[in-house]
Amino acid sequence: MATHGNEVARATYERRVPAFYYRPSSADCTLLREQWIRAKYERQEFMHPDRQEPYSAGYREGLLWKRGRDNGQFLSRKFVLTEREGALKYFNRADAKEPKAVMKIEHLNATFQPAKIGHAHGLQVTYLKDNSTRNLFLYHEDGKEMVDWFNALRAARFHYLQVAFPGASDADLVPKLSRNYLKEGYMEKTGPKHTEGFRKRWFTMDDRRLMYFKDPLDAFARGEVFIGSRDSGYAVLEGLPPTTPGLHWPHGITIVTPERRFLLACESSAEQRAWVQALRGVVERPMLPQEYAVEAHFKHKP
Repeated sequence: MATHGNEVARATYERRVPAFYYRPSSADCTLLREQWIRAKYERQEFMHPDRQEPYSAGYREGLLWKRGRDNGQFLSRKFVLTEREGALKYFNRADAKEPKAVMKIEHLNATFQPAKIGHAHGLQVTYLKDNSTRNLFLYHEDGKEMVDWFNALRAARFHYLQVAFPGASDADLVPKLSRNYLKEGYMEKTGPKHTEGFRKRWFTMDDRRLMYFKDPLDAFARGEVFIGSRDSGYAVLEGLPPTTPGLHWPHGITIVTPERRFLLACESSAEQRAWVQALRGVVERPMLPQEYAVEAHFKHKP
């Protein structure tokens, strides 16, 4: 390092980093940062492409600890990722012939959530089931194994998107491979008539989907709200209407959509500011053509 400096070292040890491989920042969890350093210097994976086989082969299978949907216990489950079928599958038994679930790569996301899951290697995988979000909470005791799974999922997404958008550059596709949530935390909400009592819920802002759960580790959301753009009639207001009944946290937020208003409340002004900033960031962003189809589905939900 003293002789050659960062640039020469980077040109050597990062010579062949695959476009899909996640490059962590200082804001990422310890596991991602540690495994990036080990992959570069200890295993020299980016100098020797044959060492990238665990996440670049297009097929991967192994056992991961998965949280049960109903009992909350983590149990060992067999997972299979196959790019050829464009799917991630898991099986309740290692010898099972049929998978318990098939998750299409097209609608899949993965993000590390060690604090939420309660394990330093905790990974949250989400996919769409009947256009509703389904959460899986996973971990593996071996940190390299978990990061290899994460990058294998990103590789599968990358190759799917290369086919789906043949004219797109790597720079266009890489931001779509996986995403962290814009904001998560507790807020209170009331029902559509605004006469029900406020109830504490865990909220997750995932791109344009605002989801709320009774518990942060629930498999399915209690409800989802599509957050469109200002041009389509969406807005985020600080405070609640003065006539709002019932006891609630003091710092309100009103989300205006073309169909109705959603009334939420935060415990602190700092949380209110953070949520308003996150929500307004989405509202100020123009909608993509494919997002109008998602919006139409939300409008026709029963």
